[in-house]
Amino acid sequence: MKRLYRFSLLFWVVGLLTGIIATAQDSTKTAGSPTSTLLFDREDGLEFTLTTNLRTLMKDRGEKTAAHPAVLSYKDGSKTDSIPLTLKVRGNFRRSKVNCSFPPLLVNFPKKKVKNTLFANQNKLKLVTHCQLEEWIVREHLVYKLYNLLTDLSFRTQLVRVTYVDSLGKRAPETHWGCLLEDEGDLAKRNGVTANTLKQTNMGYADTLSMATVAVFEYMIGNTDWSVPYLHNIRLFANGISSSLPVPYDFDHAGIVEASYAKPAEQLDIISVRERVYRGPIYSMDVFLQVFDKFNQVKPQMYALYQNDSRLDKAYVKRTLKYLDDFYALINKPILAQTKFKQNAKSGIAVKSSKGVSYNK
Repeated sequence: MKRLYRFSLLFWVVGLLTGIIATAQDSTKTAGSPTSTLLFDREDGLEFTLTTNLRTLMKDRGEKTAAHPAVLSYKDGSKTDSIPLTLKVRGNFRRSKVNCSFPPLLVNFPKKKVKNTLFANQNKLKLVTHCQLEEWIVREHLVYKLYNLLTDLSFRTQLVRVTYVDSLGKRAPETHWGCLLEDEGDLAKRNGVTANTLKQTNMGYADTLSMATVAVFEYMIGNTDWSVPYLHNIRLFANGISSSLPVPYDFDHAGIVEASYAKPAEQLDIISVRERVYRGPIYSMDVFLQVFDKFNQVKPQMYALYQNDSRLDKAYVKRTLKYLDDFYALINKPILAQTKFKQNAKSGIAVKSSKGVSYNK
């Protein structure tokens, strides 16, 4: 009997230790892993300088772009930190000179050089630049903030003030708003998920509530420039339950941003990107109502993002609040919502985008 008791006690202790170790390992994978906490947890408005050969950088807009040496400098208290790095022109639509006077960039940080700096643990970060109009950057940044309110499984952004300095001194320095986008790996670590490496998939395989949230959100902001099957402006992640958790990004063509170059695909039969079209899966109303409830919960915070941002034009704020009013009026009328999200859905229509023909189904 004593042997049985000792064996049971030993079994209990081993089980307890195993649980503690597993919990510690799990926390290490998420909260303890190196992430972009320093950079993306701070208030917006970080100021830094990028010094490079601007003429060479601006001309490099072909299919294959080169890495351009540069130096990022920022003030850290009383001292100035300088980080040697490389810049690369990136993007599709916004890379073209026809569409944007200043292309989006990929900032490549050397790991050894960022240790003990604000950019510690960073590797490659996308920098969304001002393109044509300064305020467009602020507007797109706020769209990311809107989605952050709905779920942690979303890209975080840091609105930055960038001064571009020509290393040859042939151009006057210019300062503009920019937006740094959280690294995909950091998003995964923060949420305890992994990146899905599928090249193509179907919306039907995606996690229901995640997919419905993405689709309704894209409808709310007036964005049709996305596709899950072709992973156009969508990243997929996986956890132990679902292998397809969609996360949207790149919102410059959304109606809520009002970029002048944003045009709807002719296949969708709408005149303006401000005209909303639902392109997601057709779910039961029970699913839609769950998603609508989440949108209703964060409504005050969504409105506050626009009401409290002094960087926005007042007329734009007024238009945007009305645009959100129309969305909320719709989702709180079940019969009307059923018509828009079920009967009038345009999920399977193939549309042309900057990446070719894509569709949602």
